[in-house]
Amino acid sequence: MVEIKGLEKFAPKDFPGFITSTVFLAECNFRCPFCHNADLVLRPNTLPTFPMDYFIGYLDSRKNWLEGICVTGGEPLVHEDLELLLYIIKERNLLVKLDTNGSFPLRLEDLIQKKLVDHVAMDVKAPLERYQEVTRSKVNSEDIRESIDIIKNSGLEYMFRTTVVPGLVGNKDIEKISKMLNGAKVFQLQQFLPKNTIDADYQQKKPYSREELQAFAKIAEPFFLEVKIEGV
Repeated sequence: MVEIKGLEKFAPKDFPGFITSTVFLAECNFRCPFCHNADLVLRPNTLPTFPMDYFIGYLDSRKNWLEGICVTGGEPLVHEDLELLLYIIKERNLLVKLDTNGSFPLRLEDLIQKKLVDHVAMDVKAPLERYQEVTRSKVNSEDIRESIDIIKNSGLEYMFRTTVVPGLVGNKDIEKISKMLNGAKVFQLQQFLPKNTIDADYQQKKPYSREELQAFAKIAEPFFLEVKIEGV
């Protein structure tokens, strides 16, 4: 069974509009230098594991008011047995929001078809031609493109997100990403958090200003129904 490495009991920002908790799963197939969950990705064995019995008890004890669970990581779809965790959640009539990097389109589509997911948030790291550079990982760009199409055509609520990192993601990247996602419902620009990053050098980087993020949003707005800014 997939191991839960973190549990945020009240996480209103992770699943807007619902009373939700967030579970954090270890491991990821990307090594984005700016990722602020370095321990989950690089050192999961140093983190305590929440027993599944504890998690089930937690869900049952809050059945009268809890509305959903956000499943994040790491990269949840790394785990082939993720659906077992999602079944436990759905059996309790809770909504599931899944965070993903989009590199496992077949697993994503399978979970959607089994109605184990209600909302998807996909992180789009960069224009396709820059994916390996930005993620410092081998990436099949067709997997990313396929996941985008699956999500857009799923009938579910969804959003695409890009973390804007100085020196790594700029104006031209936002324009290319926006064109790639053209017609999607929601695009969220996420402020870079220089804390506990996979590459320690990124802890010294100064995030973009609010004004700079607003300028990025202006670039993206023609391509989406809604553009949001998070983290400023």
